Amino acid sequence: MTNYVALLRGINVGANKRVAMSDLRDALGALGMREPRSLLNSGNLVFGAEANATALETLLEREFAKRLGLQTKVFVRSARDWKRAIAANPFIDEAKDDPSHLIVMFLKAKPAARTFAALGKAITGPERILPGGTQAYITYPDGIAGSRLTNALIDAKLGTPGTGRNWNTVLKLNALLGG
Repeated sequence: MTNYVALLRGINVGANKRVAMSDLRDALGALGMREPRSLLNSGNLVFGAEANATALETLLEREFAKRLGLQTKVFVRSARDWKRAIAANPFIDEAKDDPSHLIVMFLKAKPAARTFAALGKAITGPERILPGGTQAYITYPDGIAGSRLTNALIDAKLGTPGTGRNWNTVLKLNALLGG
C-alpha cells in the first residue's frame, strides 16, 4: 500500500464549492482508502491506497462529484513524489524566511519549457516562477491577494490546470505522510 496526498482545487474559498472535510474523509473510507486524514479546511487529504496516482485522480474526481456533488480537480501525489517535490524546491531562502509566500503549484501535467518562458514574460510584478516537473515553484514577495499572477493566468500560459499550497502547508502534509 502506498501513501498519497490528494489536493482539491478551489474548495471552501468564499461561498464556492463548500464541503466538509469529514465528508471527504468519509468518502475516501467508503472507497476503501486506508486511514484518510485531512489538513485545514482547503481540500488537503492524506490516505493509503493500492492504485496509482493517475487512477486515483480520476476516481476521486468522479466519486466526489457523484457522492458529494463536488465538481473539482484533484491532484494526487505519492509520498515519494511529495518528498521529491520538497527536495527540488529552488527557493531555499524563501522557504526559510517567508514560507507563507512560497507556493508549490501542483500541476496535472508537465508543461513544456517554452510555456514557462511565456508565463515568465507575462509576470508584471515581483513574483518569480520556476519549473519543477509536474510542479511549479512560485514566490509572491508582496503577497498573493493583490498579485496579477493568478491561477487563471498560470493555467492559461502553462496549458495545464494546477492548485497551489504554501510551503507551510506542504511541510505539514509531509509530516502527516510520516516525513
